[in-house]
Amino acid sequence: MIKVLVVDDHPLFREGIATLLQSTEDAELIGEAANGEEAIDLALMLRPDVILMDLNLPKKNGIEATRLITNQFPAIGVLILTMFDDDDSVFAALKAGARGYLLKGANRTETIRAIQAVANGESIFSPAIAGRLLQFFKGFQPATPLIFPQLTERERDILELIVEGKDNAEISRILGITLKTVRNHISNIYSKLHVADRTEAITQAKNEGMGRKEY
Repeated sequence: MIKVLVVDDHPLFREGIATLLQSTEDAELIGEAANGEEAIDLALMLRPDVILMDLNLPKKNGIEATRLITNQFPAIGVLILTMFDDDDSVFAALKAGARGYLLKGANRTETIRAIQAVANGESIFSPAIAGRLLQFFKGFQPATPLIFPQLTERERDILELIVEGKDNAEISRILGITLKTVRNHISNIYSKLHVADRTEAITQAKNEGMGRKEY
């Protein structure tokens, strides 16, 4: 049996969850809390498997209560069950350690399935929330790998100029450094790339994409 603690400041909603859990053989209601502080105390006393947590709570809000509970009892799965579907609330809840985010109004099957998933250590979201999360993360593109990460930024600048056909004097003038400094950097480049001369350095740099794209 999955031991469930429900945290909500509306008695009628808690009664609804109690009725819902009575209709399944997989879970049982072991406690109710009307605010965030009660939720923390009951989590300590009862050690539920799953906490159904509202966000808009008196004394301590659901985000803060979730953070404190998951920090102290990482084995407890917190499933947010709320009316709030804005991005700030969703990401704050996930950052606080919630394993799932379900909107009030979810039907019996969705709610029971979410409780079971969270109890099993899975993450679960209502379809609307899951769709928005997917779109959010699609907006992040992996960073382009840095060419020759063993080189310093200055050494990569010089190597790029070498690939462009600039000689040492031109590199010195473009970068505003002395010829001796240019030669020292080039020596370091050869050593780090394990090449013997300018031609080998240019060939290796072009093979890695220098001269054709930003790096």
